[in-house]
Amino acid sequence: MKVNVEKCIKDYQEAPLLNSLKDYSQMDIVCFDVPGHVRAQGVEVLNDYFGENIMKMDINSSPLMDNVSNPRTIIKDSQNMLAKAYGADEAFFITNGTTGAIHIMILSTINQGDKILIPRNIHKSVINALILSGGHPIFIQPKFDNSLGISLNVSLNCIKDALDKHKDIKAVFLLNPTYYGACSDIEEIVKLCHSKGVLVLVDEAHGAHFNFNNDLPISAMNAKADMSAVSIHKTGGALTQASALLVNSKNIDVNKVQQTINMIQSTSASYLLMASIDGARLNLETNGESQLSRALNLSRYAKYKINKIKGIKVISKEMLENNGVESIDETKLCINVRGLGLTGFEVYDLLYQNYNVQVELGDIYNILALISIGTTKSDIDKLIKALDSISKSNMSNEKIKYIDIKQINPIIKLKPRDAFYKNKESVILEESINRVCGESIMAYPPGIPIIAPGEIVTKEIIEYIKTLKANNAYLTDMKDKSLNTIVVIKD
Repeated sequence: MKVNVEKCIKDYQEAPLLNSLKDYSQMDIVCFDVPGHVRAQGVEVLNDYFGENIMKMDINSSPLMDNVSNPRTIIKDSQNMLAKAYGADEAFFITNGTTGAIHIMILSTINQGDKILIPRNIHKSVINALILSGGHPIFIQPKFDNSLGISLNVSLNCIKDALDKHKDIKAVFLLNPTYYGACSDIEEIVKLCHSKGVLVLVDEAHGAHFNFNNDLPISAMNAKADMSAVSIHKTGGALTQASALLVNSKNIDVNKVQQTINMIQSTSASYLLMASIDGARLNLETNGESQLSRALNLSRYAKYKINKIKGIKVISKEMLENNGVESIDETKLCINVRGLGLTGFEVYDLLYQNYNVQVELGDIYNILALISIGTTKSDIDKLIKALDSISKSNMSNEKIKYIDIKQINPIIKLKPRDAFYKNKESVILEESINRVCGESIMAYPPGIPIIAPGEIVTKEIIEYIKTLKANNAYLTDMKDKSLNTIVVIKD
């Protein structure tokens, strides 16, 4: 099929990259460039599984299709439309997930030795970004709900106290929201930080949808944060691994951001992923308000029904108000199952193995179900039915042992970067108390470090690791997958 080249360049319609990629895939072009499957001609098994249309849209950069490392036409226009949709000055396509966006955000603002204020319930990518940048973390503890067993978010007063104590903080890192949907008073925190000349960087991996419905919490860009890393794929509908970096440029060197992207991101960034961001953005602008209203109504319906099931309760903002939570994302259905006498890990497994229901995660006391723009009432009813069945047939008479993880505060001996490059050795887990940890250990999801490089191993941490092991939590990032040993810094 011959396509009008002028149309490909000029007639962007409402999704410049998505439309142009489709047109380009249908053009009669003989390819002697990468990728090696050559427009679906070389690998039949991939054509059979993915379809020829997908394979033909898997292209590399070309003069016609622009280049993400130095966008001038189609990609530039698509990124500008993304920025406008989110109320940002600039937006950048990131194709190696929000992990990559967080690395870029920190590397473009935090230099060797700079102090950055960080809540302890951050994703592991933040620690890894500090290893790369040489930044110095100052940890603060988020509010914690003991009965629910979850970290919430940081309070304005906590941020204020930390900034008063550490006058040389360069940036504050926030979560909007946490994995469980808890949001801090981000507007007031941003005002406070900016009044002191401190940057605000936001992990908004689970808040890609916030800007498109007024019943949801405020987005980082609307709160005037300086930068936010957004997982368009998590709650915005793009393909997995498609994310964005959003920038309010008043306090940010945008050229350095682009340089850092070019240093971190592949020069062969996936056009399928970038085009999926373009399409997801168009959908959110066109249908987001109605789709998210439906998702919120489904979540409220699920909450009402699930709260009637014995031994189970859905966490609500009212339950968290005493912990300083400003708002909560109702599309995150955090379901406390402690009353069943079962762990969240056990309920997670029962749902998947016996009822074909996949939830986002299980922890000691809870499971997390995400209600998204693609969720249907039929999906919700299957979840309710499965939980009701588990309550009636699997409820245990034994109570779940209470585990106090609130007091597990990191004791930092070395900066993450310094610890990463030190000589290390493996020792028996029980013999590692008071040694400096040389690796990260975390349960995934959500990927929050239990301990990170440079922190002192304590008895409390060892006991918590043992508890997670006993409950079949998926632990990751450590050298010894059985966690009988742990990597520490050589004395």
